[in-house]
Formats: sequence, C-alpha cells, structure tokens
Amino acid sequence: MKKIFLIIALAFLSLSPLLTIAQSQQAAVKITGEVTTPLTINNEDLQKFNQTIVVRKDKDGKDHTYSGVLVADLLQKAGVTMGPELKGENLTKYLLVDASDGYQVTFTLAELDKSYTDRMIILANQVDGKPFLPADGPFRIIVQGEKKPARCIKQVVSFKIAFAK
Repeated sequence: MKKIFLIIALAFLSLSPLLTIAQSQQAAVKITGEVTTPLTINNEDLQKFNQTIVVRKDKDGKDHTYSGVLVADLLQKAGVTMGPELKGENLTKYLLVDASDGYQVTFTLAELDKSYTDRMIILANQVDGKPFLPADGPFRIIVQGEKKPARCIKQVVSFKIAFAK
C-alpha cells in the first residue's frame, strides 16, 4: 500500500510543473468597463506586447526581477482614455484590479499614463525569469518604487475601468 501511495505521489510531483504551465496558459485577465474594446488577455497575448522589466524588493529586502507589460499599454489596446485625452472629466477615471481571492486595488489613470508619470506599473507574468507559482500568479501587478507592496496584487483576474463619480 505504501508503494502505491509513493508511486502516485511521485507521479503527481513530476506532473506538477506541467499542470502549473497549463494553468497559466489558460488563465486570463479581463479588461472591461469604460473601454471601447473589452479584452481578455492571456499569457500568449501578453507576449505580443513590448516587455518591460521592473526590479522590486520583496518583504525581506531581496531584489527580484519581474517581467511583463505596462498596464498602460494593455489599457490603450482596450481603448481606455489615455495620453492627450486624459484631462478634465477623464481624470476621474480609475482602474480597479481584482484578484481571484477577492482582493482589490485601485489606480487612477494618471498613475498609469506615461505623460503623467515615469513610474512603471506592469502586469507581470514572470519573476526572476520563471513563471509565478500558483499562489502568486499567473499574473501579478508590480508597482515600481512604492514603499509598501500592498498594491502589488497577486492572482490578477480582471481590470475594470470606471468613473469615480
């Protein structure tokens, strides 16, 4: 009986990396709300965008290299008001990011727009050259330069653009 259990456990462990890769390929982030073109972005789609690297310290002070796509680039693809049109009433728009566990964070569009800030905020799909472990990914927001990691949300599943009013 112990041999059977051991064989099953070893088989599961050998398949575990393959399951993680398959799950990350199936996972996607939906972009909805005040957009002209609602999108669903998966890992394959993410590779079609310019890749950006952000180095950020973890809670223990160790540097990690995250790679992904600027959130602003994804929003532009969905037709979100960015660039020269981001003024007046459009400055009251925000991005609500949802995680699979119900955690949420918000960003104003100005925090994401290159014409307002040099800070990079990315939707990452890799850390230190590897896909995220299931507890952290497959997608994670990484905010360059913030003192606290509270908005570096894990397991991202959706972006919703809305007016603050």
